Amino acid sequence: MKKALLVLTFLISTAALTAQEIAWMSMDQALVAQQQMPKKIFMDVYTTWCGPCKLLDKNTFSNPDVIAYISKHFYPVKFNAEGKDSITYQGFTYTNPNYREAKRGRNATHFFADALKLQGYPSLTFFESDGTLIQSIVGYQTPQELELFLKMIATDKYKEVTTRAQWDMYQKNFKGTFKSK
Repeated sequence: MKKALLVLTFLISTAALTAQEIAWMSMDQALVAQQQMPKKIFMDVYTTWCGPCKLLDKNTFSNPDVIAYISKHFYPVKFNAEGKDSITYQGFTYTNPNYREAKRGRNATHFFADALKLQGYPSLTFFESDGTLIQSIVGYQTPQELELFLKMIATDKYKEVTTRAQWDMYQKNFKGTFKSK
């Protein structure tokens, strides 16, 4: 009985720990997962030297509401825009042939980051459940700021927002529920 209780306690605590952080995956893993169960992709595009990227990890991606929402509605991807991992996307393999292992600070930009036409870091990039690029948002977002975009993309409301006036109305009428930590 004690052993069964110990195992049950371990499983519950493990599940609680997993729910307290985002289970990041690679883009290739997310694309494979989409084939099994279609779901949109949320990609955090970062660099190792980027201060706002580190704040996003510390303040936004540790927020329980953000963790729960991303985990439920998206395949979460972490992508180092100056890293060396290859990504196969839409039949093409993107690499970073100019990556230098020993280089400190800024490194060469990954070809996939170039293909996404990113304007800065961090960039939060959304993909449809078939892998098609939706849009990137550049810059640090608080949990409450990110909520607006997460919910707009997850519910497909972004397809209805095609003008500046519609965007302004969407923002004005949006009622967020994410709390501060």
